[in-house]
Amino acid sequence: MVGMRCRNGILVAAKMDKVNSANIQTMIDKHADANATLCTDEATIYKGIEGYKQLMVNHSAGQYVDGTAHTNGIESVWALLKRGYNGVFHHFSDKHIGRYVDEFVFRLNDDNVKRLTLDRIDSIVFGFSGNRLSYKMLVLT
Repeated sequence: MVGMRCRNGILVAAKMDKVNSANIQTMIDKHADANATLCTDEATIYKGIEGYKQLMVNHSAGQYVDGTAHTNGIESVWALLKRGYNGVFHHFSDKHIGRYVDEFVFRLNDDNVKRLTLDRIDSIVFGFSGNRLSYKMLVLT
Protein backbone atom coordinates (compact mmCIF):
# COMPACT_ATOMS: atom_id res chain seq x y z
CA MET A 1 0.00 0.00 0.00
CA VAL A 2 1.35 3.41 -0.97
CA GLY A 3 -0.22 6.80 -0.42
CA MET A 4 0.45 10.50 -0.79
CA ARG A 5 -1.58 13.35 0.65
CA CYS A 6 -1.18 16.98 -0.35
CA ARG A 7 -1.44 19.71 2.25
CA ASN A 8 -4.74 20.72 0.62
CA GLY A 9 -6.12 17.28 1.54
CA ILE A 10 -6.12 15.62 -1.90
CA LEU A 11 -5.22 11.96 -1.49
CA VAL A 12 -3.71 9.42 -3.87
CA ALA A 13 -3.33 5.84 -2.64
CA ALA A 14 -3.06 2.47 -4.29
CA LYS A 15 -2.14 -1.13 -3.77
CA MET A 16 1.36 -1.66 -5.10
CA ASP A 17 2.57 -5.21 -5.62
CA LYS A 18 6.22 -4.29 -5.24
CA VAL A 19 7.02 -1.26 -3.11
CA ASN A 20 10.46 0.05 -3.99
CA SER A 21 12.13 3.39 -4.71
CA ALA A 22 11.58 3.09 -8.48
CA ASN A 23 7.84 2.46 -8.12
CA ILE A 24 7.50 5.23 -5.54
CA GLN A 25 9.36 7.59 -7.89
CA THR A 26 6.96 6.71 -10.72
CA MET A 27 3.92 7.38 -8.53
CA ILE A 28 5.31 10.69 -7.32
CA ASP A 29 6.21 11.78 -10.86
CA LYS A 30 2.69 10.92 -12.02
CA HIS A 31 0.81 12.76 -9.26
CA ALA A 32 3.06 15.44 -7.75
CA ASP A 33 3.80 18.88 -9.11
CA ALA A 34 7.39 19.32 -10.28
CA ASN A 35 7.89 21.99 -7.59
CA ALA A 36 6.43 19.86 -4.80
CA THR A 37 8.22 19.35 -1.51
CA LEU A 38 8.05 15.78 -0.24
CA CYS A 39 7.67 15.19 3.47
CA THR A 40 8.62 11.63 4.39
CA ASP A 41 9.66 9.60 7.35
CA GLU A 42 13.08 7.99 7.68
CA ALA A 43 12.26 4.84 5.69
CA THR A 44 15.14 3.97 3.37
CA ILE A 45 12.77 3.56 0.43
CA TYR A 46 12.57 7.36 0.10
CA LYS A 47 16.33 7.89 -0.11
CA GLY A 48 16.41 7.22 -3.87
CA ILE A 49 13.72 9.75 -4.79
CA GLU A 50 15.06 12.38 -7.19
CA GLY A 51 13.86 15.67 -8.61
CA TYR A 52 12.04 17.03 -5.57
CA LYS A 53 12.91 18.95 -2.44
CA GLN A 54 12.59 16.47 0.40
CA LEU A 55 12.03 17.06 4.11
CA MET A 56 12.22 14.18 6.55
CA VAL A 57 11.06 13.42 10.06
CA ASN A 58 12.64 10.66 12.11
CA HIS A 59 9.83 8.74 13.80
CA SER A 60 12.20 6.20 15.34
CA ALA A 61 13.92 9.04 17.23
CA GLY A 62 10.59 10.42 18.44
CA GLN A 63 10.57 13.27 15.92
CA TYR A 64 7.14 13.76 14.34
CA VAL A 65 7.37 17.40 13.24
CA ASP A 66 10.39 19.35 12.04
CA GLY A 67 9.36 22.87 11.11
CA THR A 68 6.87 22.37 8.29
CA ALA A 69 7.87 18.74 7.74
CA HIS A 70 5.43 16.13 9.00
CA THR A 71 3.57 13.08 7.73
CA ASN A 72 0.42 13.63 9.81
CA GLY A 73 -1.89 13.83 6.78
CA ILE A 74 -1.03 10.43 5.36
CA GLU A 75 -0.74 8.90 8.83
CA SER A 76 -4.35 9.91 9.51
CA VAL A 77 -5.38 8.20 6.27
CA TRP A 78 -3.78 4.93 7.38
CA ALA A 79 -5.46 5.28 10.79
CA LEU A 80 -8.89 5.73 9.15
CA LEU A 81 -8.29 2.79 6.83
CA LYS A 82 -7.30 0.65 9.81
CA ARG A 83 -10.43 1.74 11.69
CA GLY A 84 -12.55 0.82 8.69
CA TYR A 85 -10.84 -2.55 8.52
CA ASN A 86 -11.34 -3.30 12.22
CA GLY A 87 -14.77 -1.76 12.65
CA VAL A 88 -16.60 -2.36 9.38
CA PHE A 89 -14.96 -4.76 6.95
CA HIS A 90 -12.99 -7.09 9.28
CA HIS A 91 -11.06 -8.49 6.31
CA PHE A 92 -9.46 -7.14 3.12
CA SER A 93 -8.68 -9.90 0.64
CA ASP A 94 -5.52 -9.38 -1.43
CA LYS A 95 -7.71 -9.73 -4.49
CA HIS A 96 -9.93 -6.76 -3.60
CA ILE A 97 -7.77 -4.58 -1.36
CA GLY A 98 -7.42 -2.05 -4.17
CA ARG A 99 -11.21 -1.60 -4.19
CA TYR A 100 -11.27 -0.91 -0.45
CA VAL A 101 -8.45 1.61 -0.80
CA ASP A 102 -10.23 3.27 -3.74
CA GLU A 103 -13.37 3.63 -1.62
CA PHE A 104 -11.44 5.35 1.18
CA VAL A 105 -9.65 7.60 -1.31
CA PHE A 106 -13.01 8.63 -2.77
CA ARG A 107 -14.54 9.25 0.65
CA LEU A 108 -11.61 11.34 1.85
CA ASN A 109 -11.27 13.33 -1.39
CA ASP A 110 -15.01 13.99 -1.51
CA ASP A 111 -15.34 14.82 2.20
CA ASN A 112 -16.21 18.49 2.13
CA VAL A 113 -19.03 19.46 4.47
CA LYS A 114 -19.67 22.57 2.40
CA ARG A 115 -20.74 20.48 -0.61
CA LEU A 116 -24.43 19.86 -1.01
CA THR A 117 -25.67 16.29 -0.67
CA LEU A 118 -27.06 16.33 -4.22
CA ASP A 119 -23.65 17.39 -5.56
CA ARG A 120 -22.08 14.44 -3.77
CA ILE A 121 -24.68 12.06 -5.17
CA ASP A 122 -24.02 13.47 -8.66
CA SER A 123 -20.30 12.75 -8.30
CA ILE A 124 -21.00 9.19 -7.15
CA VAL A 125 -23.39 8.53 -10.04
CA PHE A 126 -20.94 10.09 -12.49
CA GLY A 127 -18.26 7.73 -11.16
CA PHE A 128 -20.54 4.75 -11.80
CA SER A 129 -21.07 5.70 -15.43
CA GLY A 130 -19.46 3.09 -17.68
CA ASN A 131 -18.11 1.12 -14.72
CA ARG A 132 -20.37 -1.91 -14.51
CA LEU A 133 -19.07 -4.61 -12.19
CA SER A 134 -20.95 -7.88 -12.42
CA TYR A 135 -20.80 -10.48 -9.69
CA LYS A 136 -19.00 -12.82 -12.08
CA MET A 137 -16.30 -10.22 -12.76
CA LEU A 138 -16.00 -9.53 -9.05
CA VAL A 139 -15.42 -13.13 -8.01
CA LEU A 140 -13.55 -14.48 -11.05
CA THR A 141 -11.09 -11.67 -11.77
